[in-house]
Amino acid sequence: MRTKALGAVAVALAGLLTLAACSSSGGSGGGGGNNTVGVILPETATSARWEGFDRPMLQKAFKAQGFDADIQNAQGDVQKFSTLADGMIAKGVKVLVIASINSEVGTAVANKAKKAGIPTIDYDRLNLGGSSDYYVSFDNVGVGQLQGQGLATALKDKPGAQVIEIEGAPTDNNATLFYEGQEKVLKPLYDTGALKLVHSQPIDQWDNQKGGQVFEQLLTGNGGRIDGVVAANDGLAGAIITVLKKNGLNGKVPVTGQDATADGLKAILRGDQYMTVFKPIQDEADAAAKLAAALVKGDKASADALATAVSKDTKGNRDVKSVLLTPHLTTKAEVKQVVDQGYIKASDLCSGDVAAVCAQLGIS
Repeated sequence: MRTKALGAVAVALAGLLTLAACSSSGGSGGGGGNNTVGVILPETATSARWEGFDRPMLQKAFKAQGFDADIQNAQGDVQKFSTLADGMIAKGVKVLVIASINSEVGTAVANKAKKAGIPTIDYDRLNLGGSSDYYVSFDNVGVGQLQGQGLATALKDKPGAQVIEIEGAPTDNNATLFYEGQEKVLKPLYDTGALKLVHSQPIDQWDNQKGGQVFEQLLTGNGGRIDGVVAANDGLAGAIITVLKKNGLNGKVPVTGQDATADGLKAILRGDQYMTVFKPIQDEADAAAKLAAALVKGDKASADALATAVSKDTKGNRDVKSVLLTPHLTTKAEVKQVVDQGYIKASDLCSGDVAAVCAQLGIS
């Protein structure tokens, strides 16, 4: 059986990360899915977080709970996402954790799992119209508020500053929540004229290249002038900064971000990006693992005790029991905190043109 073969590889590699699964000797039950939790991650193209952080941190979290985790990545392919889910359901995983590409495929997968009697946890992204019993993420409206707050702070001495917003995928509920949070901070400023909104544009599939192209068109249409940019994550921010560099505007125009990626943090140290949002993903992984462990044991009371928040599924008109964690605004002054907490090594961050800045900030 494929699961057993992968488990053997994991043991042989003495705990090194494998491409598909993590095995733990502390599980209850045997192979064949008896103590296995299935995890499907969405992609690798638009964000480095899924393979760089979520996979190893989920493996660590499930191992700590004493359960096997079969972790797969759909590589942005909706059909592959569905196929991976079918395989895990057929194998008999006890719980399915899904970080979906979009709500449509996430909902379809959750419904299939429900029919098979397998509880599902929406991870990071809530599937609107879905059937998952639980949701683990960060306070995503709060993420957007931090982005709005960051930009407002950066532009506080520029009354009437012109702003372009480059948002995430319209099919991703998180992107909707980020925008909602941004608007709580920025809309009052637009309404009073303290800031001026040039245009707000969502980007299909969080496509960084497309985001850069759209931003360039909007910048050109605005006569090559812009004072600040809301970028919904670090990937989009990087594409926007590339365009700003072409126009000699990098470092002069504050750009927001999210995920505290290596590239995003380097851009902040260079002064090309004003801020990012740091989300301690190990906390998210730990919460998902604890929830899944309770559900594997059939202990719904313990699961409910963990999921004390509520998220509104606006399409399904239902409340979803949730674990919502706290995000952190990160400017140049806070980059050291991300390093100190082990989310990036100083040696990976502080090379080349940012080495001197790292030294100045005490990052080593």
